[in-house]
Amino acid sequence: MTEGTDNRAQTPKPSGALAKAFPAYAWLRGYDREDLSKDFTAALIITVMLVPQSMAYAMLAGLPPIYGLYASIVPTIVYALFGTSRHMPVGPPALMALLTLTSVSALARSGTEEYIGLVLLLALTVGVVQLAIGLLGMGFITNFISRPVLSGFIYASAVIILLSQVKHLLGISLPEGTSMPALVAEIWRSIGETNPIALALAVFGFATILVLARVAPRLPGSLIAVAASTLAVFLFALDGRVDIVGEVPRGLPDLSLPVLDVEAIRALLPAALVVAFVGFIESISVAKAVAARERYKIDSNAELRALGLANVAAAFSSGFPVAGSFSRTAVQYQSGGRTQAASIMTALMVVATILFLTPLFYYLPNAALAAVIAVAVYGLLDFKEVRRAFRTRRADGLALLITFAVTLLVGVEQGIIAGAAFALLAFVRRTAYPNTTELGYVESEDAFLGLRSYPEAKTYPEALIVRFDARLYFANIPFLEEWLISAVADRSRLKWIVLDCRGVNGIDLTAIEGLENLVSKYRATDIEVLLTHVKLQVRKPLEAAGWNEKFEGSMRYPTTRDALRNIGLLDEREARATHNGPRPDTPNPPASPTYPQNLGD
Repeated sequence: MTEGTDNRAQTPKPSGALAKAFPAYAWLRGYDREDLSKDFTAALIITVMLVPQSMAYAMLAGLPPIYGLYASIVPTIVYALFGTSRHMPVGPPALMALLTLTSVSALARSGTEEYIGLVLLLALTVGVVQLAIGLLGMGFITNFISRPVLSGFIYASAVIILLSQVKHLLGISLPEGTSMPALVAEIWRSIGETNPIALALAVFGFATILVLARVAPRLPGSLIAVAASTLAVFLFALDGRVDIVGEVPRGLPDLSLPVLDVEAIRALLPAALVVAFVGFIESISVAKAVAARERYKIDSNAELRALGLANVAAAFSSGFPVAGSFSRTAVQYQSGGRTQAASIMTALMVVATILFLTPLFYYLPNAALAAVIAVAVYGLLDFKEVRRAFRTRRADGLALLITFAVTLLVGVEQGIIAGAAFALLAFVRRTAYPNTTELGYVESEDAFLGLRSYPEAKTYPEALIVRFDARLYFANIPFLEEWLISAVADRSRLKWIVLDCRGVNGIDLTAIEGLENLVSKYRATDIEVLLTHVKLQVRKPLEAAGWNEKFEGSMRYPTTRDALRNIGLLDEREARATHNGPRPDTPNPPASPTYPQNLGD
């Protein structure tokens, strides 16, 4: 995204219950004529982009195209009034459409009255889940879906979406509800039945959108491709030879009442949880990206509440699950939109489209809408992210691949669960077996650093200096004990074990008891254990457990250098403490330009 034209950093922040309950107050109270002109321009551009996209995404969701327009009215206005992002429009993005299709198609045939009723029930369930999490202030739970897991899910979703549109791109018939391998096999078997006219319209749509995006990015490529394809079908009387949208109902959507069937809700609930979390994560990522540039705050729990209300509104206005859209947010921001008034104007323009322009959609070919979907979804495939995940941490790369494979081969809910479970297990394993290293004195750095990074570091036969780089808790205290047993085994002259705790940010009761057992065991063999660089959040629980009474003096030395100096192991040069490092009771010690912050290993 490029920088917008308006920086509101200096805008005073509203306060009080009204501003908290009704975030739109923040921009409404200072709204002026310049805002109006900017927002109107942005709304006009977004509407031109939104109309073909929303109809295409409704088709992707297994619904009549008009439902995409319905989902772009009331939910958009509701979020505009209750959301904390000033730039993000809410509507039906491709990912929500895919999740809707995969969630409901297992229960009913797409396009039927039963299917539409279940889609409305799904939107209501998603809205209630998001609203409940937001009201309880539990937005943090979405953080348990890591970026690699989300990326793997998005890549698999992009592939699923592309494969689901092959039938429209080629003009062939494919069975619904088949697995991905079976679908690929069916596409291969049916490729000889390709409709050349549908394929030509699809290729024309691809070419138009991609060429205009390169040579004239300000022009609405999707709208031009759809309009030209529709005109071609009309002029050459192709409506009998390719699938078209056909009759589109004119007028506003009726009030829809989801059927509250307990069995249906139970069947939809797992999918609704996935849709709720993925929709929120997608939305909050987009909202925060723009808010960071414009220097205003996004409230995660308020965003959950606003999205929840928007999805509830979708359920009662013939829509389907909605979320924030990255592409439309980028366009609205780049085109100068300043507030959510742009989203409200967009919704009103969609209303005008439904009231007066629906006859123009009759000859719109499905192949053209499929091309719009395919081009939009292709942008989700960022192969650099895969390489970056593996380069950064192998476990992250594996989480991405597992999520991708399970989503593609089994299902979207299972993919998210499998990826999140693997990432969580990898995290638990990492904390259960943390980096633990022996330290030695490095004269050139005048510091105690890890031997794996500094093999030339000086060690002391009488003392073993150990740095443990993790919070001490019930799962990793046995690992520390095993590590020390191995390290102490061949040190006949050992008298001291110095635990450098600068990497320990917390400790639980099990770890305290395990540490007490360690100290008692080594004291029984005439080996003293000293704890240095003990932070306040570690020292206080130890003191509360009576540590000072049981092991007097074990925490008396603030730094490793102090400990070695006082037990007489440092020579005169090493004992000169020019770089003692941060004090252990400093919660977040500042980095010093003279003290090495990279401690090795």
